[in-house]
Amino acid sequence: MSLKMPPADERILARRDEIIAALRAIVPGEGVIHKPDELRPYESDGLTAYRQPPMVVVLPETVDQVAAILRYCHRNAVKVVPRGSGTSLSGGALPLGDAVLLGMGRFNQVLEIDYEDRLAVVQPGVTNLAITKAVEAEGFYYAPDPSSQIACSIGGNVAENSGGVHCLKYGLTTNNVLGVQLVTMAGEVLRLGGKALDAPGLDLLGVVVGSEGLLGVVTEVTVRILPKPETARALLIGFPTVESAGQCVAETIAAGIIPAGMEMMDKPAIHAAEAFVHAGYPLDVEALLIVELDGPLAECAHLAAEVEAIARRNGAVTLRSSRDEAERLAFWAGRKAAFPAVGRISPDYYCMDGTIPRARLPLVLQRMKALSGQYGLGVANVFHAGDGNLHPLILYDANQPGELERAEAFGADILRLCVEVGGVLTGEHGVGVEKRDLMPVMFSEEDLRQQQRLKCAFDPGLLLNPGKVFPTLHRCAELGRMHVHHGQLAFPDLPRF
Repeated sequence: MSLKMPPADERILARRDEIIAALRAIVPGEGVIHKPDELRPYESDGLTAYRQPPMVVVLPETVDQVAAILRYCHRNAVKVVPRGSGTSLSGGALPLGDAVLLGMGRFNQVLEIDYEDRLAVVQPGVTNLAITKAVEAEGFYYAPDPSSQIACSIGGNVAENSGGVHCLKYGLTTNNVLGVQLVTMAGEVLRLGGKALDAPGLDLLGVVVGSEGLLGVVTEVTVRILPKPETARALLIGFPTVESAGQCVAETIAAGIIPAGMEMMDKPAIHAAEAFVHAGYPLDVEALLIVELDGPLAECAHLAAEVEAIARRNGAVTLRSSRDEAERLAFWAGRKAAFPAVGRISPDYYCMDGTIPRARLPLVLQRMKALSGQYGLGVANVFHAGDGNLHPLILYDANQPGELERAEAFGADILRLCVEVGGVLTGEHGVGVEKRDLMPVMFSEEDLRQQQRLKCAFDPGLLLNPGKVFPTLHRCAELGRMHVHHGQLAFPDLPRF
């Protein structure tokens, strides 16, 4: 394993029995896991190339227990790694050998549904899809829909600012969360945002969404729910080249059309998904677009005709429109199953995540093809094409010496390429440990120090999820004081006027 994590603190490990006893006093019964065999399920998240058993796992059930655990760890300088469902693809929930893994799986209740105000209050362990299941009988749904929505937790979605195939029109998690309850490392329980459309003061809710577990532990989430559209129609469009599909995407957006979802798959991904799901994908095309339009029936019909015309101008060789809801869902089933489908054609794969300007898609795909030849590794591509979020799946065999290292180097070059063409290192998977050492490609040292000052405001002891996001973690005393007090940022070193 080429990933470098900080060595375990032997002083903390020497106190392991004492820490376990203290956690058992807070969470009695079966809420503390410490035997080696029982720790194995927690040794990695969705980035399975990296594994590290935690020192101990604790599974609280109440906010008071979470606060007490964090207060104890804060007082005793014990590191804490928060974990939801463990589906992170960037190593965001990778344990540390000298840290408490704080599992939030028992926080799994939908607490309140308010259809008039179009919101739901849920605990962080509720899965993404379970929110929609809870409200769909009344004609509502929760819009962000990651491919792992059947398993990923809403708390993890908040941590990573997850998106999904419908984020083009309806936004990422940050656009669909109204408020959170957060417990700081010192054990203070804060409410940021709430049921209103906006909240006064600094936008600390916007800071917390996407903070990757570095600032606090979310114990409650208030989300926006939407009425199900009157009509939804999906178009399945095949192209002879990836370039022509990319041009179709650019022209559709330039025409002012914002589809509910706009996804692209290249030939290897198409073949893998079709063999796995049998969604009816054409196999004689180089690129496939799935374009979904929703809203009133007349609007959908008009926009579908517009998209079809743009597709034909760009050389589309196949074009199908979903005839009913079952066919629409079948179109999406293949795309949403692309990741496990690729797992059937390669012993291992490395799922990347980067974002580029839409217009640079053909260039980036050409460069990625050249990199594939350079590293001697295959790659299958799926994209949130409408917003330029790429998901290259690098194919390798971990049993072959050196292939994992080549896959990592290939992935790092893809991310450098994303930044080079004006994009960013991540669209929705987060930085975690996967992209941590590439942060200087995008940010200067002063940029990173400013970001760390914000972490210090919430976690001055640097105990929450250390080793993630920042390639170098400076002591807070080196960065200048800033802290959070009763949900507001305070800057005691600044002059007063």
